[in-house]
Amino acid sequence: MSKSRSDVLSNPVLRINGILKNVYLWMAAGLSLTGLAAYFVGTTPAIYKAIYSSGFGVFILFAVEIGIVFYLTSRLDTMSTGAAIGSFLAYSVVNGVMLSYIFLIYTGTVIAQAFFVSAGMFALMSIYGMVTKKNLNRLGTYLIMGLFGLIIATFVSMFFATDTMFFIISIVGVIIFLGLTAYDTQKISNLANAYGDSMDEDTYVKVSILGALTLYLDFINIFLYLLRLFSRSDRS
Repeated sequence: MSKSRSDVLSNPVLRINGILKNVYLWMAAGLSLTGLAAYFVGTTPAIYKAIYSSGFGVFILFAVEIGIVFYLTSRLDTMSTGAAIGSFLAYSVVNGVMLSYIFLIYTGTVIAQAFFVSAGMFALMSIYGMVTKKNLNRLGTYLIMGLFGLIIATFVSMFFATDTMFFIISIVGVIIFLGLTAYDTQKISNLANAYGDSMDEDTYVKVSILGALTLYLDFINIFLYLLRLFSRSDRS
C-alpha cells in the first residue's frame, strides 16, 4: 500500500529516503536541461557566436548563474516552492549555455565516456554518503579547504599553464568533488532529519531543490575534470 505524503514526512527514515529520491529526480531533470541547452547552443553557430564573440555575453551568463545560486541559497526559507523550482531549472539552462563549448572542442566519444564514468563514480560516492555511519563533517572541512586551493591553482594555471599542471589539477578536482558528493549526500540526509516532524510540504520541496543543486554542481565538476583527463588520453 502506498504511503501518503504526511506518513512520509512523519517517519524519519521515509522522510530522508523520500527527500533523497526527490533530490536525484530534480538533479536528473536539471542535468537533462543542461545537456539539451549545451547541445542546442553548441550545434547552432549563430547563437554560439552571438554569445561567445565577446566576453560580455559570457560575463552576463556567469553573473546570472551566481545570482541564481545566491538567490536560492540565501532566500530558500522565504521563497515559494514555484520560485525555488523555477530558479533551479533556469540555472540548469543557463549553465548548459555556458557549457556549450564542450561540443566544439571535445569529440562525442570523449563526452560520452566522461559522462558515464562520472555517473558511475558519482553514484558510488553518493550511496556511500547515504549509508555510512561515519560523520563526514571533518572530511567536508578538509575538502572545502582543498576546493579553495584548487580554485587558486586553477587561476595560477591560467598564466603558467603546463600539461602536467592541468593533469594534476584535473586529478585533484575529481578527488575533491567525489569526496564532496559523499559529504553533501550525508548533509542532505542530516538536514532532512533536523527538520523532524516540523517539515511541511513546501519545506520538503525546497530542501529537495537545494539538495539537487548541491549534488548537481558536484556532478558537473566531476564531469568537467574527467572530460579534461579523457581528452588528454585521447590525444596521446
